[in-house]
Amino acid sequence: MAVKGKILVAKLGLDGHDRGAKVLARGLMEEGFQVIYTGIRKTPEQVAEAALQEGVSAVLVSILSGSHMYLVPRLLEELRKRGLGDLPVLVGGIIPPDDARKLKEMGVLEVFGPGSFIKDTAQFLRRILNA
Repeated sequence: MAVKGKILVAKLGLDGHDRGAKVLARGLMEEGFQVIYTGIRKTPEQVAEAALQEGVSAVLVSILSGSHMYLVPRLLEELRKRGLGDLPVLVGGIIPPDDARKLKEMGVLEVFGPGSFIKDTAQFLRRILNA
């Protein structure tokens, strides 16, 4: 069962740049969310399994490697396999506008690009989670 306000912050693939994900995780904690951070270099299967085991109410993926069009759809499929197809998935990173549109068409709820503010992400989460 999902815990309202419990968020999974994940780094998919070989992307080792995790400073932004750590800042986001800390900022969301300061905003009152319970945050689980996966660490770097996780597979879509590992992230989906963590979402299931932790009972999170949303998954936030930070990806800077350019592999978002490969890894994020795989994550969405892994979530569906675990009965978590309705779990909100948000993606942050350097995502071209056309790719952001395609990711949303696939089921990503929102894409946050460079310069996004943690407060805006927190407000978005509160709104969608009624938290």
